[in-house]
Amino acid sequence: MSAASCLLTEHQFLCSICQDVFTDPVTIPCGHNFCKACITQHWNINVPYQCPNCKKLFYTRPELQVNTFISEMAAQFRQSAQQEASSSSSEQQESKPGEVPCDACTGTRLKALKSCLVCLDSYCETHLEPHLTRPGLKRHQLIDPVENLEDRMCTKHDKLLELFCKTDQMCVCMLCTVLDHKNHDVVTLKEEYEGKKAELKKTDDEIQQMIQKRRLKIQEIKHSVELSEEDGNKEIAGGVQVFTAMKESVERSQAELIRTIKEKQRKTEKQAEGFIKELEQEICELKKRSTEVEQLSLSEDHLHLLQRSRTLKAAPPTKNWTGVRVSPPSHEGTVRRALNQLEETLSNQMKKLLEIELKRVQQSAVDVTLDPDTAHPKLILSDDGKQVKLGDVKKNLSTNPKRFDYGHIVLAKQSFSSGRFYFEVQVKGKTKWDLGVVRESINRKGSITPTPQKGLWVICLRNENQYYALDDPLVHLSLKSGPQKVGVFVDYEEGLVSFHDVDAAALIYSFTGCYFTEKLYPFFGPCLKDGGKNSAPLIIFPVNHTE
Repeated sequence: MSAASCLLTEHQFLCSICQDVFTDPVTIPCGHNFCKACITQHWNINVPYQCPNCKKLFYTRPELQVNTFISEMAAQFRQSAQQEASSSSSEQQESKPGEVPCDACTGTRLKALKSCLVCLDSYCETHLEPHLTRPGLKRHQLIDPVENLEDRMCTKHDKLLELFCKTDQMCVCMLCTVLDHKNHDVVTLKEEYEGKKAELKKTDDEIQQMIQKRRLKIQEIKHSVELSEEDGNKEIAGGVQVFTAMKESVERSQAELIRTIKEKQRKTEKQAEGFIKELEQEICELKKRSTEVEQLSLSEDHLHLLQRSRTLKAAPPTKNWTGVRVSPPSHEGTVRRALNQLEETLSNQMKKLLEIELKRVQQSAVDVTLDPDTAHPKLILSDDGKQVKLGDVKKNLSTNPKRFDYGHIVLAKQSFSSGRFYFEVQVKGKTKWDLGVVRESINRKGSITPTPQKGLWVICLRNENQYYALDDPLVHLSLKSGPQKVGVFVDYEEGLVSFHDVDAAALIYSFTGCYFTEKLYPFFGPCLKDGGKNSAPLIIFPVNHTE
């Protein structure tokens, strides 16, 4: 058999009709060999009888005789092929859970390499061989191994799903296109596959862009956290420094108070000690005189007693102590003076703290210009958009949904929907003004109720020296002096709107706990002229501007 295997090829043992190894091979008169069943079926269909290979005609049906030699050789070849397949299969991998097994294997099922969409079976390397070598099977469509190949068959017509109906967005078979999907837009699976693949590629590109944007956003958020931590550490350091200075000031004031009181006490004690010492000396003298008087009174010598009595009658060396007093030291005003001094020190520290706070918010300064499209028709804006005042004539302007038609108001062109921003406005020479920020959806037609609930966070001046925060309820602001320049600071995420006296570095008022959901616009109201006293404009100043 080994010699035959060297001389004979697989092609010589294949039936030209079924393209498989001979089964019961027979020889017809022209000398060609076929499987007995194959040639019998061929001649049952095709008359006259003709050789499928050389096309020779036989007018009578030839009698078929089994070719024993070919039969034995085919049997041995089949056995050899099975042994080789068995040997080859032992080297192939056994299918594991999750892998597609070979449908042709018996016993141990090997891992499939391909699935056939015609046979609807999956094959390992050995059983895939016929699809790679036999002409009839080479035309079959092979794909990477998949399970449940029956799902690729049309359940209605039992035909392969090889087309796609774009109208109904579903896979169909050939019969579907002439029956249920007639006149629909139908393309091959491959064409739709390429289209979908391109769409998926585009979708994946979009997803990757979204991923990249989110990664950048993560970096941005992390950077914001780092900046926040740095700002927090600076604030802590500054706060610790200020409070340490305050604590030291309190301790110094306390120590000075104690020292002053104790010094007064020591002076009183020293005075008292002097009086006591002097009194004790006089007591000693008086005791001595008392002893002399007592001894003299016991004397029986008349002459001696009369002579000594004249000497003893002299006044002793003492002074009149009636008016002498040691009064407790008066501490009236000592504590008050210490507290006044401490208050002055704390006030200086507070001023430094406010200066630091003002410098911090000034770092969020933005360039703000007035928007003429929002200005009331009587307002006059400067060409550079930095000044606004009330005019005498109401201009005839075109209708604009952004324009205020009742309140003498103008907004900035710039809007803000995140982060922090700060701007400064000179209010010098005015007796009335309104300043703050408003949300985009504020009512611009008719009267306005200026409260946070209506979307306005505003402070104002009335009657030259009356300052108010237009909160709900209204808050009267007690200011030591009227600001000449007002700084407006907003922290969108924190929900904070604060107003600062720039020159005094003092906080005027803060709206806290605000909830912003819209764009915010800087808000300016120069108010009525007040008989000419309020003719000065509101002027937007660059931050750190020096007059």
